[in-house]
Amino acid sequence: MSEATTLENLIGKGEDRMPAIGTPSRSPLSYQELRNLASATIVRLNELGIGRGDRVAIVLPNGPEMASAFVTVACAATTAPLNPDYKAEEFEFYLDDLKAKALLVEEGSNSPAVAVAKKLGIAVIELVAGDNTPAGYFTLKGESMGTAAEPGAAGAEDIALILHTSGTTSRPKIVPLSHRNVTASAGNIARSLKLEPADKCLNIMPLFHIHGLIAAVLSSLQAGASVTCTPGFNALKVFGWIADESPSWYTAVPTMHQAILARGGRNADIVSAAKLRFIRSSSASLPPQVMTALEEMWNCPVIEAYGMTEAAHQMAANPLPPAKRIPGSVGIASGPEVAIMSAEGQILTAGETGEIVIRGDNVTTGYENNPKANAEAFTDGWFRTGDQGIMTDEGYVTITGRLKEIINRGGEKISPREVDEILMNHPAVEQVVTFALPHDKLGEDVAAAVVLKEGQTASEAELRDFAAQSLAAFKVPRSITLLDEIPKGATGKLQRIGMAEKLGLV
Repeated sequence: MSEATTLENLIGKGEDRMPAIGTPSRSPLSYQELRNLASATIVRLNELGIGRGDRVAIVLPNGPEMASAFVTVACAATTAPLNPDYKAEEFEFYLDDLKAKALLVEEGSNSPAVAVAKKLGIAVIELVAGDNTPAGYFTLKGESMGTAAEPGAAGAEDIALILHTSGTTSRPKIVPLSHRNVTASAGNIARSLKLEPADKCLNIMPLFHIHGLIAAVLSSLQAGASVTCTPGFNALKVFGWIADESPSWYTAVPTMHQAILARGGRNADIVSAAKLRFIRSSSASLPPQVMTALEEMWNCPVIEAYGMTEAAHQMAANPLPPAKRIPGSVGIASGPEVAIMSAEGQILTAGETGEIVIRGDNVTTGYENNPKANAEAFTDGWFRTGDQGIMTDEGYVTITGRLKEIINRGGEKISPREVDEILMNHPAVEQVVTFALPHDKLGEDVAAAVVLKEGQTASEAELRDFAAQSLAAFKVPRSITLLDEIPKGATGKLQRIGMAEKLGLV
C-alpha cells in the first residue's frame, strides 16, 4: 500500500469496523466512523467559512475528542493545539502570534481562551460531544464567517499542524508541519515499533504536544491499530487503565515512567497480568537505571526514542529485540537521515563529538517568519538539532547534552546528563536534574536538584562525596538541592535552563 501523504489518506487505511480511537468506559470510534467524521468536519468547517490554510486553535481537555478533533480538523484546515492550562495572557500571546481564524473549545467551555478570542475578534466554535456516542464523536456549533477561500480536503504540502517551540531561552518560534511531515513521521514510528492492527496504545501524553499527537495517535492510525485516550497522566490511575484496557504499549516521558515505576510494587497483580509488548520513552533522556528497572517490572523491552517538534517528533529509536538496544543511546536513524556535524558545518566520522543534524520528509522546511532562526538552524539542507552527540560506526546515537545546556565552568565543559547518571547510581536517589548555576568568577558552576526515594535519606554532603568518587572535581555539583518534586514543564519534561531561577538559587 502506498505511503500516506495526508491525514485523510492515513485514516483511509484502517479496516472499517476495527476500533480507531477509544477511551476508558465508552465504546470506541471505528475507522469507518472516523472517516465519516472527517468528511463531515471538512463540510462543516467549510460551511463556517474555514478552509485549507486557515488556522484553528484547539483548546480541549485530553481525551478522545481532542484526538479526533486534531485528526479531522487537520483534514480541512491547519490545527494549532494549545495547552488548556494556559492563563489569559498566554492565550493572548499564542492566539495573536498564530493569527488564528477560529478557536475550537468544548461546548460551554469556561476557558479564559474564549474571552481572549472574543477580545481579538477570533471566531469561537464549540465542539459538541453527544451522549451515548462512540469515543471521539462530535459535531461543531458556530456562526458562519463567510465563504471558505479554499474549501475541500487538505493536500500533502498544506500545513496540518502548527506548534511553538518551548522557548526556554527566547521568544517561542512557530514550527509549521505539513501533512507530508506528520504522515512521514507517523509511518517512521509505526515501522520502527512494528505496529499492527491488533496493537492498542494507551495514551497518557498531553495532546497539545508533538509526542502524544504523533507517537501515540497518528502512528496507531497509520498502522490501522487503535489508541485509547485517557484524560491525561495520572500515576494513581495508570495501573487501572492497563488492567481494564489491556494495551500492548504506551509511550511516556521519563518523569512519567519514574512515577509509574514507584507505584509498581503496590500493583503487582496488574503488573504480572499486563500484556505489554513494549513501552516507549521519548522527549528527554531516560536514565539507564530506570530503563533496567522498567524492563524488570513489565517484563518487556523499553524502546528509547529521540524526537523534537521540528522533526514532527521521531528522528532515531532503539530497534525492537532481537536487534541490539543500547541503554543510554537513542538508537539508530528511524526515518530521516541522521549525522554528526562540526560547528563549521563538516559531517564528522563515527566516534567524533558534534551537533546532531537531520534531514528527511518529516522535517519542517523552516520556522515561520524567522529568517534569522532559519539561517542558524539549517546548513546545506541539514537541520541542526541543538543537541550535542556522538555516533558509533553501527549508527547508534548517544546524546551528550543540549548545546545550550552544556555547563561552561571557567572554560571546562560539563554535560549535565553525565552528572545525572552518576547521582542516579546512589541507592537513595529517585530523580536528578543537573543544571548551570551562575558564578561570579567562573561564569557557571554545577548544581543539581535531587528527589530521594520514599523512606530514604541522604545529605547534600553525602551526595557530593558519592559523585566525587566517579567524577572529576570540576564536575561535582557545588550545590545540591533536595526536593519533594522537581519543577517540570507543561509536558512533564525536566527543564534545565532556568532551573536555578525557579529554585531561587540566584
